[in-house]
Amino acid sequence: MHPKKKEDWKKKIVKPEQAISKIVPGMSIYLSTGFAEPGTLIRHLMMSDSSNLQDLELIQLVSIGDIVAENELRSSKFRLKTFFSGWVASDAITQGRVDLIPSRFSNIPKLIESEMIHVDAAFIQVSPPNRAGYCSMGIAVDAAREAMDKATLKVAEINEKIPLTYGDTFIPMTDFDMVVISDEAPIWYDRFPKDETYDQVAANIASEIDDESCIAFSIGPIFEALADHLRHKHHLGIHSPFFTDSLMELVESGAVSNRYKEIFRGKSLASYAFGTPELMDWLNRNPLVEFQGIEKVFNPLQIGRNPKFVAVFPARKVDLSGRAALPYGKGNITAGQAETMSFFNGAELSEGGQKIFALPSRNRKGESNLLLSVEGFPNLFGLSEVIDMVITEYGTASLVGRTIRERAQALIDIAHPDDRPKLVEEAKEARILYKDQIFLAKSALFYPSEIDTKETFKNGVTVRFRAIKPSDEEGMRRLFYRFSDKAVYYRYFSPIKTMPHEKMQQYVNVDYKKVMSIVGLKGDPGKGRIIAEARYVQHKNHPYGDVAFVVDEEYQGIGMATFMYKMLIRLAREKGLQGFTADVLASNKSMMKVFEKGGEVVNAKLEHGVYQLTIRFNQ
Repeated sequence: MHPKKKEDWKKKIVKPEQAISKIVPGMSIYLSTGFAEPGTLIRHLMMSDSSNLQDLELIQLVSIGDIVAENELRSSKFRLKTFFSGWVASDAITQGRVDLIPSRFSNIPKLIESEMIHVDAAFIQVSPPNRAGYCSMGIAVDAAREAMDKATLKVAEINEKIPLTYGDTFIPMTDFDMVVISDEAPIWYDRFPKDETYDQVAANIASEIDDESCIAFSIGPIFEALADHLRHKHHLGIHSPFFTDSLMELVESGAVSNRYKEIFRGKSLASYAFGTPELMDWLNRNPLVEFQGIEKVFNPLQIGRNPKFVAVFPARKVDLSGRAALPYGKGNITAGQAETMSFFNGAELSEGGQKIFALPSRNRKGESNLLLSVEGFPNLFGLSEVIDMVITEYGTASLVGRTIRERAQALIDIAHPDDRPKLVEEAKEARILYKDQIFLAKSALFYPSEIDTKETFKNGVTVRFRAIKPSDEEGMRRLFYRFSDKAVYYRYFSPIKTMPHEKMQQYVNVDYKKVMSIVGLKGDPGKGRIIAEARYVQHKNHPYGDVAFVVDEEYQGIGMATFMYKMLIRLAREKGLQGFTADVLASNKSMMKVFEKGGEVVNAKLEHGVYQLTIRFNQ
């Protein structure tokens, strides 16, 4: 570029009043979205009493700040059109002062290009231009480029506090008709506070995310805490609507490489940045982050090209069928229907993708967030049949392939323990659960959630172990029917042919103070099937427990029973037990080997073809 032309843009610098004087009645004015609001221009627009400012239409994809004053929207001067019903626009939409345009974000650029959304003027906040005369759109790359292509009046608001970001962010200063210099601080946001509940919700989410997964992040305490629990992962990818402080720290931890993404490989992808001045400094000229327009970032087909894409959505309420009510109203910026569907569909298209809804079990008033029904709640996401998981601080409910009854059981398992009895009774009344459904209310308080581990055995078989839950009824029933007659006889000492609901529900509803039952699950996180179970039942008035095992015959001989046995020994010791007893058929040599490998002294007494074992724990 010729040196003289580099300085030409400075001749376009005008005062805000001069730029506003070019507005004529009836114009449609596109404003940079959210965190990149051109604050100086908008403030002067709101405060001006110029006669030319009449019947104006303001177009903003997401209204984040409070510069577009509500009292001005009550007048005949301005009307705001937006594509998002959260944050400050919610009340005004409800009261009819703001027009909501329902649309998927990825389609908005096309609406502007086709002039279905008409744009006469564009006010765009940008970074100072570089030596080549190019400025950057910085922290909001959405549909500004399409708006500028259609606008007859293009005004840049240069703000030195806006970072220069890479990607589809650069605009030559020659494209602007006027330039306004702003010294106002952009919209910064303090980090969300974390508490113990949100931290445990995040820990449970992280346990379902594998290495090499690609993640969409959003804003709020769940995501603030989630980054902390993902730091031990390897080769994560980022394809996210927002880039935040917590994502910055996750990238700095080394957990993110973006190596296994299919699009924008090696780069963390986003359309917006949301956070503190420290984040903006970090983003400035940072080649690790790529900002692209919403037609790419929010496009389900583009999202779905990334394998193992995990979409996590904060929910407000979830009912026992799996329907979710998303956050709603002032302050919400995370879960509009259009935004949710884009990333939801992307996760569906992704090979190995997951869709997770997460929430605390109770709200701030102490009311249950898991309900019999969410019918009538605003911002309802009703596609319960395609939700993979619901996660609270009490665990994960996998919904894939489950009946309504099984879903209800799984969701009750992750409700607050004090809310579970009422949910069970309501589900019985609604004929969702069996009328004779057993529920041990006290056991809900003692569920050993800390028992959650993963182990890899011979032939690379990886199994996750946790304590049994009432919702494991169908999984245990299926395990029983996969056994041969011989395996059933070894376990139950009788030729049992059936395991109906009446029997199995008694087996999976346990008193954790007296019984410890561990199940082993094989398969993807949240979708595994039960392939093994080990338990002890404490003797009455005696510090010993009777122990037994079952392992799917397909997975016998790889060391799983020995692993579970040692696990039970550790748990029994922690409960104060001094040993185990067991009855083993003399012909069941494989089970005898399990006890021999357990590391404890085994005393055996053979009577009528059955070994009566006494195992006293080593001191």
